[in-house]
Amino acid sequence: MTLATTLAMTLALPLARLLFLATFWLSVAAHAAGFSFIEVPADGNGPALRGAVWTPCASAPGRIALDPLVIAGTRDCPVAGSALPLVVVSHGTGGSFLGHHDTAAALADAGFVVAAISHPGDNFQDLSRQGHLSAFATRPVDMKRLVDHMLGAWPGRSALDADRIGLFGFSRGGYTGLVAVGALPDLTLRKDLCPADSRVPLCGEIRRGDLPALLVSPARDPRIKAAVIVDPLSVFDAAGLKQVTVPLQLWASEFGGDGVTPDSVAAVRRDLPAPPDWHVAAGAAHFAFLAPCAPAMANALPEICRDGPGFDRTAFHTAFNAEVVAFFRRRLASPGHALQALQALQTPHAPQAPRAPQ
Repeated sequence: MTLATTLAMTLALPLARLLFLATFWLSVAAHAAGFSFIEVPADGNGPALRGAVWTPCASAPGRIALDPLVIAGTRDCPVAGSALPLVVVSHGTGGSFLGHHDTAAALADAGFVVAAISHPGDNFQDLSRQGHLSAFATRPVDMKRLVDHMLGAWPGRSALDADRIGLFGFSRGGYTGLVAVGALPDLTLRKDLCPADSRVPLCGEIRRGDLPALLVSPARDPRIKAAVIVDPLSVFDAAGLKQVTVPLQLWASEFGGDGVTPDSVAAVRRDLPAPPDWHVAAGAAHFAFLAPCAPAMANALPEICRDGPGFDRTAFHTAFNAEVVAFFRRRLASPGHALQALQALQTPHAPQAPRAPQ
């Protein structure tokens, strides 16, 4: 997607959405994204969870070298603000807590605290459970433990509003997010993922009916009030989605990949009990939702970093991150902020050029 295409998409938005996005950009404080590592201690529900937190920060923006990545942020910056909304992030299979660092930084710039962890046994450093149902069973538990930690033990917890929590999930993380907000998975629905001759352990577990208890009766986390679900790995039908009642923003790539098909994501949209905020990323394959890659990383990992002809991942992420931020601002707004946003949309005023966050 070229920059011109991205601008054309923006110009095609309804007037109310344009006004809202303008209000968003004008209301952003002069924040950088603070960045710090976290570790959720091991407990009876699982091993230690390692990841990072992005926070609003009053310092000047900086760059942090995390070989081979360089990300935007300021290390260990004091949290700026109070009663801040929290967004927890679930990555795709074989990914890491840094897979959506640009989206996390955009949210932190806009006044959110963002926490992401690497799922044990299903991350780029440890794939020991990637092909087992146990990875599907424990992912939503990981998210619950992360929320527990952020509200109960994280040093900056006094700056959080426990009533304003969202979730961002990509690919298998999209599956994770749907389960966390009430969906009931049925691993037998996707016959295409387990052909008869498959030797993947989870396929044998499904055929034998050897399902972990947490897949049969997964625990919803009622603290999550809204979710952005991005190109999810779907093992749900209408019956399995009927308990999903929180507002959702649902994204699909045009071409899919890694077990995710455009039709399977469209089926989630169709089967949800209430229509989501629906987006299709034109020209995108599945991995286009990951943060843009630096040249060295693109050379090392072309399968996740290279996009199709004419698709500009950096330009796309500018629009994508703005939509994610705007959704969470609407759905996790405090009552006072929600009223101000509504009044801003209803009050005539001379148009102003939005300024970029500093």
